[in-house]
Amino acid sequence: MSDTILTVDHGNWIEITLNRPDRLNSFNDEMHYALRSVIQGARDTGTRAIVLTGAGRGFCAGQDLGDRDPSKMEGPPDLGNTVRTFYAPLVRLIRSLNFPVICAVNGVAAGAGANLSLACDIVMAGHSAKFIQSFAKVGLIPDTGGSWHLPHLVGEARAKGLAMTGEPLSAEKAADWGLIWKALPDEDLMDEARALAEKLANGPTLGLGMTKQCIQASAINTLDDHLEVEAVAMKTCGESADYAEGVSAFLEKRAAVFQGK
Repeated sequence: MSDTILTVDHGNWIEITLNRPDRLNSFNDEMHYALRSVIQGARDTGTRAIVLTGAGRGFCAGQDLGDRDPSKMEGPPDLGNTVRTFYAPLVRLIRSLNFPVICAVNGVAAGAGANLSLACDIVMAGHSAKFIQSFAKVGLIPDTGGSWHLPHLVGEARAKGLAMTGEPLSAEKAADWGLIWKALPDEDLMDEARALAEKLANGPTLGLGMTKQCIQASAINTLDDHLEVEAVAMKTCGESADYAEGVSAFLEKRAAVFQGK
């Protein structure tokens, strides 16, 4: 296993740490492959939640530009191929998971690092964190789903402002704007993220996963079409062991023990 990614197994959930702190956890090809492998393994082995964070003083500075420096190449890099090979598959993988992915943003989240966090389901950030759409500083567009997530989360005006100026957005303002779930004191960030992962992983993760997929699908559905999406999802949830257990626990006034199925 590559040391660019650290993984801690907490039983039914895992904690993944981007681990290139000397490079602000910027992505090289090795880290891309390692992160994707760990997430795919979690999906295939019944993991019920993930916490994603970064080592050291920042979450992720995006792409390691040293690996895409035109002055050190025979010709210009094919950044479209980089998106198709690395960033797009990572976003699709995270969005396809049928369980929650919590991102705990510690310090700077810039470029693809900022937009990787936005691809996750619940984003929590320490007060020292900053979200920076740094693409404009090097003549690029927000990738890693950024040009899709930003306007959906904060609206076109704010999305264009963030993307075209590259101005840092504080964690607290990001929460106020609805870009992330919440901002927390730095010292509380990981405890809160881990506690939430534990709670969700022990919850009705079949329903949580379907909630995730329904909310994501709403971006492309009409209301009429989406009402049928909800009906199909509710049929599946209503036939689940988790629903039966939840109702029994409610009526018996006890804590439910969910199995995620």
